[in-house]
Amino acid sequence: MKQIHFGILTLIVIAIVAYLLHEKVQALWQKPTPADSLITQEAEGQLPTTLISPHFSLPAQFSFCGEPVPMNDIDVKERFDKELLINSYMHASTILILKKAYRWFPQIEPILKEEGIPEDFKYLAVIESSLDNVVSNAGASGFWQLMRETAIELGLVVNAEVDERFHPIKSTRAACKYLKASYQKFGNWTLVAAAYNRGNGGIREAMDKQKVKSYYDLLLNEQTNRFVFRILALKEIMEKPTKYRFQIQDKDRYLPENLREVKIEVTVNNLVELALKEGITYKTLKNYNEWVLTDKLTVKDTTKWVLQLPAK
Repeated sequence: MKQIHFGILTLIVIAIVAYLLHEKVQALWQKPTPADSLITQEAEGQLPTTLISPHFSLPAQFSFCGEPVPMNDIDVKERFDKELLINSYMHASTILILKKAYRWFPQIEPILKEEGIPEDFKYLAVIESSLDNVVSNAGASGFWQLMRETAIELGLVVNAEVDERFHPIKSTRAACKYLKASYQKFGNWTLVAAAYNRGNGGIREAMDKQKVKSYYDLLLNEQTNRFVFRILALKEIMEKPTKYRFQIQDKDRYLPENLREVKIEVTVNNLVELALKEGITYKTLKNYNEWVLTDKLTVKDTTKWVLQLPAK
């Protein structure tokens, strides 16, 4: 008898579960899909705000280094629009760039001015490295992503102990030398920016082969095709951050710090001891001097190094 009762109870439980599952499936089957829901709400004029993407209209006129961008060209407009959309929605990356710009632009801008380079080239450093000392897969390094051989040709020291491509100030001056030499070849800053990515020879060869004189008329590899438009997009966003819904509070900005210089005129075999002597940690010393690769600094001939350390 107990077995019969148990069997009946089991059948009842199974029936109840089957009924509930049936009701659940029916409810899901009848529930409008997200697309149906969107269509219904759109028809009723009640489009949910979470699904609305803000539309950022392109500027009617735009320029790079004082050179006009042909905004009446459909291809140019769409390529510019693409990079604006990509970078305006890369929120974390773009916010970090905006924060770091408060620290580095005040240091980069005066150098560009002194060297006769248009200020817009600070945005080239932005797209090359996001204003950070990064290393590419090809070995290009620092804010300006200089290759080893190019850096040495431009007067930077690159060896086992020191790599001045990671020195933001010295590498900026080196990049200026390269940009000025490139301008002598092209006489056009937009082409100079493109050549920074493709190389002077690559841009000249493409111009001769395609018989055009403007970057905007050139058909190039995908990376260089996007390169200048990425610069334009970052310029637009960083000059008008609130238009693209970016707002950095004063307290959240990365500002220039009060630093002091420590000249190294004789070889230092142990930078850990030097750091402790200066009242800081070795980690702090290296953070402020990323161009120093090891725990020693060798002084040869007239070579003298200058370390940047936090003010006491």
